[in-house]
Amino acid sequence: MQDTIEFGIGFVTGRPNVCKIINSYYEDIINQVEKSDKKVNITIFILYDMEYQFAKRTDFYGIIPQVYKNIKIKYITPEDIEEEKKILVSRYDFKKEEINLILGHGHAKGRNTVMYFALKRKMDYLLFWDDDEYPVAVLKNEDKTLEWIKQNNIQDHINNIKNSDITIGHHCGYISPIPYMQIGDDITEEAFKEFVEGISNDIVNWQNIKERFQKDNGVTYAQKEILGNDAYEIEYDGTGKWIAGSTLCLNLKSLDKIPAFYNPKGARGEDTFFSTLLENTKVLRIPTYHFHDGFLKYSQIMRGRMPKNLRKINVDEESIEHRFLQASLGWIKYKPLLMYIKNKEQYKENIIQVKEKLKKSVPQINKLFYNTEFDELIFALEEADKNVSKHYKEYLKTNEVWNKLKNTLIE
Repeated sequence: MQDTIEFGIGFVTGRPNVCKIINSYYEDIINQVEKSDKKVNITIFILYDMEYQFAKRTDFYGIIPQVYKNIKIKYITPEDIEEEKKILVSRYDFKKEEINLILGHGHAKGRNTVMYFALKRKMDYLLFWDDDEYPVAVLKNEDKTLEWIKQNNIQDHINNIKNSDITIGHHCGYISPIPYMQIGDDITEEAFKEFVEGISNDIVNWQNIKERFQKDNGVTYAQKEILGNDAYEIEYDGTGKWIAGSTLCLNLKSLDKIPAFYNPKGARGEDTFFSTLLENTKVLRIPTYHFHDGFLKYSQIMRGRMPKNLRKINVDEESIEHRFLQASLGWIKYKPLLMYIKNKEQYKENIIQVKEKLKKSVPQINKLFYNTEFDELIFALEEADKNVSKHYKEYLKTNEVWNKLKNTLIE
């Protein structure tokens, strides 16, 4: 009898754009799994948050009927989450405050909740896919023309995850929502450098931002040598094995090697803190790309219309300053905890340096925008610094509860 793989795809979303992703790529998903040597059942989990962009519930139910023919769709509603919380508290000896660390909405809790429902549905593997990413790679040729290559993202994860605890792909496109900034009268290179170093994290740093802006309008292009290569194991660097939250596949049969996601309230960084707990987890980097449409400027890619060039995203474009500020706030609110985990002994000295970088650079950043004051970042950093010990205890407690919950699910 043919073995069957239960493969879950998880979307943690606050944007109705998720329906366009599924409607655009469901045929490709089906075609990919048909090439597998085993039968593959696909279940898509959609956890939607109506508060993120004040969307209506019905906005997330725009999936076309054809999708349901070969793919199971599991919506995770607010009512589903509350029901599971009640069951875990009443039947399995969990405290309400414990379960509230794991299940719910938000960057980390949303991913934990999808993991929980995937385990209840007996998924073998779970691939997280963000709602602003498309399974294509874009190369820049020597003559400056662009080459677009469809990615077999599902098939590539299936082929590699059986030999690993986690597989993670690559990203191209607009990796971070930092708009193009013209160095000159309004902002000096030194101020921009100070700002980027102030908000920097495990993915965003001055060197890669500077290089992308100088060479490619802020765009990251796929590398041909990666596409033609084999998967390789990510090494532990002393503090983590650094992954991103999308094109991230978990082997749920290796549940003891899968930590919980965590982020401080109002912050990002759920994938970062997940990364710090992977020392004994086998993580494979696979030669598969997602194009990150970080500013949602290239939705035509979903319709197969590939741009001939990828332009600068300028600071004065509609909605860009708000998105940039929100992203920067999300990063800065978790930076103190990341610094604390990496180096407790020098934390106080290091956080002072970060504050100084922001205080020196934010006034020049403010000059670039008409309606937004980035002084908010300084206040957010000070608040996160003040609460760093509390956040560290929550980070530890979240994984303690997750380990207990995993045992309950296994039993």
